[in-house]
Amino acid sequence: MILSVADFIGVSKASASRIVHHVSRAIAGLYPQYVKTLSNTQNAFHEIAEFPRILGAIDCTHVPIQSPDSNIGEEYRNRKGIFSMNVQGVCNADLLFMNVVARWPGSAHDATIFNNSRLKMQCEEGLFGNRWLIGDSAYPCTSYLLTPLLNPTSVAENHYNEAHIKTRNTIERCFGVWKRRFPILSLKIRVAMQTTQAIIIATSVLHNICRLNNIRDVDPEVAMPQESGDITYAEGIGQQNHSVRQQLINNYFSV
Repeated sequence: MILSVADFIGVSKASASRIVHHVSRAIAGLYPQYVKTLSNTQNAFHEIAEFPRILGAIDCTHVPIQSPDSNIGEEYRNRKGIFSMNVQGVCNADLLFMNVVARWPGSAHDATIFNNSRLKMQCEEGLFGNRWLIGDSAYPCTSYLLTPLLNPTSVAENHYNEAHIKTRNTIERCFGVWKRRFPILSLKIRVAMQTTQAIIIATSVLHNICRLNNIRDVDPEVAMPQESGDITYAEGIGQQNHSVRQQLINNYFSV
């Protein structure tokens, strides 16, 4: 990628690398302005499948990278044997990123990333009131992060799972739109680690700018590499708390 850019604009590869690094960092510096938690998310989420009080949908996605330094390389090899960064994202119902964490290696578990995030600390401090995040079974079910039931046995539990799937799908769609708009996120980032992190954050900022300004998404027919839907369950990672989820099922989905 860098060599192609260098040839196109008539500079050396080293100069092109510096330009990409500085521009990416400058755009990434706009993160606080364009990637932020919004207060008015729950109504739009409710319109999807009548799931109440949702703050945002959370998941992680792998961004392929070149082989890192040999001393740390294996940390970045994910379960598929590919070098990657495991990137956490939270979005609203309009596919706007509200949180992006791009500093963990591909071997890191989704729940580990969340458990060590500022977002989790904010949730535990009650910063978002009685609103919930919604995520898949890679996360522990807690009082502020709702996950699906692995073995639903009642009509109400099945209704909950169906609404959960439809609502949580927003983050998968958000990742899809983001990666189609910036194919480097699916193909492979071949630059130094610091620049890689800056590129990931910068593209999340640009994604939000595009969404806010109604710039059309890239044609969904464009073929991009697909991630496996395999989930590593959160057993033993963090404390589970099913009481809030069960109360929600009883109050909202048992009708």
